[in-house]
Amino acid sequence: MYKYSDFDTATVRARVAQFRGQVERRLNGSLTEEEFRPLRLMNGLYLQLHAYMLRVAIPYGTLSAAQMRQLAYIADRWDKGYG
Repeated sequence: MYKYSDFDTATVRARVAQFRGQVERRLNGSLTEEEFRPLRLMNGLYLQLHAYMLRVAIPYGTLSAAQMRQLAYIADRWDKGYG
């Protein structure tokens, strides 16, 4: 399984912080939906019929069992029951 290097970890943390800031600005009204649209699309956040859907990118298509369990927990925790 692929192991993240320090560079990978720093890059992911920076991208997460950047996107978190963009979402916060959208929620507090600093960004309009039109301004937010390209930012959310390049981060895998899509507007569906009833709610947003977040696409999960998995590096090299591999997950450990612990990562898969955490992903399942997140999906169960935040599922709105639309599917």
